[in-house]
Amino acid sequence: MPQLENSLEKDTGEIELNLAQQPESLNRMMFNKFKRNKLAVAGLVLLLIIALAALFAPLITSHDPYEQVLQNRLLPPGNENVLGTDKLGRDTLTRLLYGARVSLMVGFASVAGSITIGTIVGAYAGFYGGRIDAFLMRSVDIIISIPSLFLLITLVTVFKPSLYTLIAIFVLFGWTGTARLVRGEFLSLRSREYVLAAKTIGVPHRKIIFGHILPNAMGPIIVSATLGVGGVILAESASASLDWGFSLLLLAGEICCKTHRVFPLCLINGGTPFFQES
Repeated sequence: MPQLENSLEKDTGEIELNLAQQPESLNRMMFNKFKRNKLAVAGLVLLLIIALAALFAPLITSHDPYEQVLQNRLLPPGNENVLGTDKLGRDTLTRLLYGARVSLMVGFASVAGSITIGTIVGAYAGFYGGRIDAFLMRSVDIIISIPSLFLLITLVTVFKPSLYTLIAIFVLFGWTGTARLVRGEFLSLRSREYVLAAKTIGVPHRKIIFGHILPNAMGPIIVSATLGVGGVILAESASASLDWGFSLLLLAGEICCKTHRVFPLCLINGGTPFFQES
């Protein structure tokens, strides 16, 4: 009996040790790897500062972004106007902060929608292959073949120009690159052993696609999303500069250069859309 008890205690200890040595989850591994990347952490901190400054703009500045005080036009940076004023006497910092709300909303909303559509299309095309793959990828080719500038002009002419129209356009025609990227990842991953094992035991295809393969393809998708936000903001800048009726948008670089006081910000923010001149 004492030998049996010792054997049971030994087996129990081995089981507890094995449980303690289980591999980390995918999310935990990604988080730990992210923490070790100092540049990534610094970028996240900078993005959070910009987002919080835009969100709490009324607490940071008391000026009205639309208020015109002509006697204060083209003032240099000072205590009252930290970044000076533009040619109509409007506070530059206030317009930048309030305008950042528009840029961030358009950027993140457009990328979230396009990434979702592109991921679904690419996942089904790469997993099933055959006629489904051919049909979906030819659809992608057709959309890519349409000149983007011509497409924007046409849609803005047909539909009433608004912020939501702009977001819808970016979502509907910005998913093609993600679809191709995800399709390539799924073509590579669908022949892995864990996928074949899941098919063998009868796991539904939808669960295999979104529960087994997609988590292993998230790296390129995340990179595509982060780069896509910048691309959307630049495209938004083009739409604002062409004066298509998006009355809330303006290039931040244009704000800075028109004031002739904060030129370094032109180099940092040139291309970011904010409020349009009224």
